[in-house]
Amino acid sequence: MEKITTDIQKLIRNHIREMEPYSSARDEFEEVSDQNVFLDANENPFGTATGEPYNRYPDPYQRAVKEKLSVLKGIPTENIFLGNGSDEPIDLLFRAFVEPQKENVVILPPTYGMYQVSAALNNVELRKVALTSTLDLDVEGILNAVDNNTKIIFVCSPNNPTGNAVSSDKIIQLLEQFKGIVVVDEAYIDFSSEPSFIGKLEEYENLVVLQTFSKAWGMAGLRLGMMFANKQVVDIFNVIKPPYNINQLTQEKALEALDNVDKVKEMVATLLSERQRLEKELSEISRVKNIFPSDANFILIQVENATDDYNKLVEQGIIIRNRAKVLLCDEGLRISIGTPEENNRFLEAFKAL
Repeated sequence: MEKITTDIQKLIRNHIREMEPYSSARDEFEEVSDQNVFLDANENPFGTATGEPYNRYPDPYQRAVKEKLSVLKGIPTENIFLGNGSDEPIDLLFRAFVEPQKENVVILPPTYGMYQVSAALNNVELRKVALTSTLDLDVEGILNAVDNNTKIIFVCSPNNPTGNAVSSDKIIQLLEQFKGIVVVDEAYIDFSSEPSFIGKLEEYENLVVLQTFSKAWGMAGLRLGMMFANKQVVDIFNVIKPPYNINQLTQEKALEALDNVDKVKEMVATLLSERQRLEKELSEISRVKNIFPSDANFILIQVENATDDYNKLVEQGIIIRNRAKVLLCDEGLRISIGTPEENNRFLEAFKAL
């Protein structure tokens, strides 16, 4: 089939396309120096109550962080947007592209729950096309579900809560046959043997890739998400985002983290080794009926009575996720990979149930 072309400007909501961005003090004057006298942003000139230097507003576009990310990811800074977790760019996708009560998006359950929350929050119709029995994309079903008012398809790969990566060729089919935005959420890509879709940004204008500092980078508490996309998408996000959406401390810690890539690789290697160990030991427990293949930092298993097992583990202070009622995850338990000591404690308690 012939590849469908995408016009990003036509996809943007009319009133959003015409919006004027808020002009912050740091937009008008970017150069920050100890020699300057800043009397423009109504900041406290005496410092911070804690004694730390956070009395000035941060760079609204996180330029230093994006410069380092650009080198690491091999793409220009103009294709990078940073958000308050991945949840912010997910919400901004709705705000920028989807007209409430008129247009719709497609999700592929079982999948990450924030797509549905954002659709409800933005009063947008949500269409669901389940993954296949092998937990892959039903491309025919997805394309049959879209219409002229469908703006976005959300693909989570590696998928949460199942853990598997979906077929790259099927994502490409969607990119080529759907005129709207295809979002590939790669929160767990650092734990997968599959390559990132970032390398395909130049080829597909309608591709948006989400990643995060929360998983492999170990910075969940600082809330920093990454979006990689066509410059037109990044530009419109910079118009509609809050002026200072990433705080100064998070930017500083992100810069430190980007200087410690070897530490990240070391942590990922340990997590992958522990994932393999848990898979092996769980496979030897008769109560475990199925272990889903994982490309993530967690394992989804199916047991005889998930809720009973979950409750008994909680009583011992061991907290996992009960996915018993989730589509295609019947009697499922999702287990995040912990430290070797945490994993030992889980295995000991789980085997004794």
